[in-house]
Amino acid sequence: MKELKILAVVVFFTLLTYWGVEPYAHSVMHKHVELKGFKYEDLKPIGKTGDAARGKQTFLNAGCTGCHGLKADGIPAPMDPVSAAASFGVNPPDLSDAGAVFDGKFLADLILNPEHALMVEHKFSKAGRSFPMPAFYGVGGDKNQEVADIVAYLQSIAPKGEKLTPKMAFETACGRCHAVHYDRWTQIGEKPRFKHKIDELKFEEKVLDYQNKLTKYLGKLPPDLSMYIRSRGEHYLLTFMEDPQELLPGTAMPRVGVSKESAHKVVEYLADVGDSKRHERDSVGKIVMIYLFIFAFLAYLWKQSIWKELH
Repeated sequence: MKELKILAVVVFFTLLTYWGVEPYAHSVMHKHVELKGFKYEDLKPIGKTGDAARGKQTFLNAGCTGCHGLKADGIPAPMDPVSAAASFGVNPPDLSDAGAVFDGKFLADLILNPEHALMVEHKFSKAGRSFPMPAFYGVGGDKNQEVADIVAYLQSIAPKGEKLTPKMAFETACGRCHAVHYDRWTQIGEKPRFKHKIDELKFEEKVLDYQNKLTKYLGKLPPDLSMYIRSRGEHYLLTFMEDPQELLPGTAMPRVGVSKESAHKVVEYLADVGDSKRHERDSVGKIVMIYLFIFAFLAYLWKQSIWKELH
């Protein structure tokens, strides 16, 4: 019994250190931000019911295809990523998945007032710079209705439910600024497996060209996210996506505007990439713990059997 008491004391102080001291130290060194549920309460709802067919026509008439592609509806991107970055600083996204990835209220405000929706006024209008995406002024009718129609159109062509994979959510929400080299993802798309070295070098030259333009646009190159899930953790990633300014005031990273479901899919993708063996390790870990408990119990019985003859 004496050994068990000693073990209990050691376990108690170990847990006290891990769950008491370490989290307290972390809270002092790092600002803690609570999730708000991706509700975007600073954004006002349009208050209109959109019509997808009418929204497609409005989308075309407003000239949105001058910057954005819609592969899901047969509309190609007007420029390749490097050329687009030369014009805008960053490649405007293909909007095929936008209706599924982004919150509807955010999408509406993004169309009407992109700087406000993205929370980048400090980098543009307040700094005397023009934001690349212009605000929507309507095409002659009720502007709010037209915006609601465009959002309904984007939602109608977007993948539903499980058809939107974690990787698709990441690519639409984050993939034009962040690379994930563990998954061969670059800011201009997935890196192919080249047969000839010269073709690989040409591709890498395009990536570097794009990164240089992106760095000039944002002030620094956004980090590769291959290991961010392990270095920062799920909570940090979710809160940073929801409101980057609260965690890092003045950052050039815009508010992403993803829905709650899409945010968790982005995190799931980063978890799969950054820790590809996590599911296998979890299952093995349970077996190992069971083995250790059984071994410890048998060792205790053996110890009792040996020492009882010496007392």
